[in-house]
Amino acid sequence: MQNFTNNKYTDSVLINRFKNMFNHEYDCLGIYVNKNLVGLCGLWYQTRHYSGKSCEIDHLYILPDYQNKGVGSKLVFWIENYLKKLGYEALELNAYKENTKSHELYKRLGFDHLGFHFVKRLA
Repeated sequence: MQNFTNNKYTDSVLINRFKNMFNHEYDCLGIYVNKNLVGLCGLWYQTRHYSGKSCEIDHLYILPDYQNKGVGSKLVFWIENYLKKLGYEALELNAYKENTKSHELYKRLGFDHLGFHFVKRLA
């Protein structure tokens, strides 16, 4: 089984990927406490047959010192309100299966667990 959660990619590979992401329907958000960046995530915008006008939270990360303090919840609530004003119908996300702590957060925030996300490397 391949591990997709490690840091095996060089900075140049990641920078090229980010540049490509921003050419599509993608935004990056940061959350700050006292002018310090303590968390971030990406937002992918799309229309899906099963959920309509939708946004997917991508790689939500909160620094360990700020986890379990409501920072992630506040970020998700902000995203929800922002999307509602823009007429979005759904908010989605994927979570690594090992990250059970995040699963509990997403359940508390009202996300339904609909299925599994599969990946097969082609290169």
